[in-house]
Amino acid sequence: MDTPAMDFPAAAVRHIDEIASYHAHIYFSAETMPGAVALRDALSARFSVRVGHMHQTPVGPHSANMFQVAFETSLFATFVPWLMLNRNGLTILIHPNTTYPRHDHDRDSLWLGTPLPLRTGILPLVHPSADEAGPPNTTPDPNMRA
Repeated sequence: MDTPAMDFPAAAVRHIDEIASYHAHIYFSAETMPGAVALRDALSARFSVRVGHMHQTPVGPHSANMFQVAFETSLFATFVPWLMLNRNGLTILIHPNTTYPRHDHDRDSLWLGTPLPLRTGILPLVHPSADEAGPPNTTPDPNMRA
């Protein structure tokens, strides 16, 4: 859902250095949870990322069960294509983290699979700082290929 232009900075062109990190939200149901766990294990074995908890109830603006993966901007070109090829039918929201959280989720994001509704109205339009990826909590196997 687009937010009216008056809620967004007037600059015509934004710069990619506004992006502090990215989040991938991997959605699942009770039926698809085994595939989500397998995907979580597989990406943890291949990428140095910060993997969140398996939320079995909707949290924040998300309308379905999910887990979050926070990752550095330098991983985008390898991690996102890997998710494209290995999502096993799961829906994934990928969004940048800038100082505009609502826009990050609803107009500057991309979906792998069928988009799901988001409650973006609970997100602030502007935040003083963008979310960083945080320290990785995975230990990739150097012998595993992306």
